Amino acid sequence: MTIVFGIPLSVLLGQLLLGLINGTFYALLSLGLAIIFGLLRIINFAHGAQYMLGAFAAVLGFNYLGVNYWVALVLAPLLVGALGMLIERGLLRRIAGEDHLYGLLLTFGLALIVEGAFVKLFGVSGSSYPMPEQLKGGFNLGFMFLPTYRAWVVLAALVVCLATWFMIERTRLGSYLRAGTENPKLMQAFGINMPLLITLTYGFGAALAAFAGVLAAPIYSVTPTMGANLLIVVFAVVVIGGMGSIMGAIVTGLAMGLIEGLTKVFYPEAANTVVFLVMVLVLLVRPAGLFGKEV
Repeated sequence: MTIVFGIPLSVLLGQLLLGLINGTFYALLSLGLAIIFGLLRIINFAHGAQYMLGAFAAVLGFNYLGVNYWVALVLAPLLVGALGMLIERGLLRRIAGEDHLYGLLLTFGLALIVEGAFVKLFGVSGSSYPMPEQLKGGFNLGFMFLPTYRAWVVLAALVVCLATWFMIERTRLGSYLRAGTENPKLMQAFGINMPLLITLTYGFGAALAAFAGVLAAPIYSVTPTMGANLLIVVFAVVVIGGMGSIMGAIVTGLAMGLIEGLTKVFYPEAANTVVFLVMVLVLLVRPAGLFGKEV
């Protein structure tokens, strides 16, 4: 048996793989937050609630309408994205010219309302969601047994993250969005409908959170507080990567998952706080984040 730093290699590789799986969730959720902040300058504290809504949409759709996993993977993000667009048009647009703190407080209040309502309706015990038949089973990697579903989660999350990065950084629509954050009046003078683009962008960020929620439903217990428990870690990941940096959110999310996995091997007591320790160290050295631009 190979030993590395006093730890069996199989244990080390297994924790790294589990860390990568957690990191894909961090990356996907951080990406939605980074898009909303980077392009709209909104600190979206409702992101955790939108993640939870995606998971609940899958569970309720299956229990009451017989909607299967593959349909839920498309339908839940569309529904939550549409709800996000309504929130942007009806509430966030009214405070668009105000300080960022107002958007933070508004979205934080919305998250509390949604979570409180779901606790009242469904309690806090949690619901289970069946794994799709096509993704049951797993692979024997030698050092661990990898469930097929968890491999699918990594693949799906990476594809969505990279496709989103390509859309924003390498397409004309993305260039409109990025230019609109710098000078929206000039873009409107060129005939670009900036209010519509802003609404669609917020809806897309909410849809990414819901997509992550559907991916998480077969793995974790679906509860009204599942988003709140994850949101603080995700915010730390966004800060480390650089507020508004798309690639920073993806890379940092994956890296923090791997670091968290390693910490569970060498010092398990610090596994829940290592992300915040890294955030403090990064802010001391580079306040704008690893991929952020200095103001």
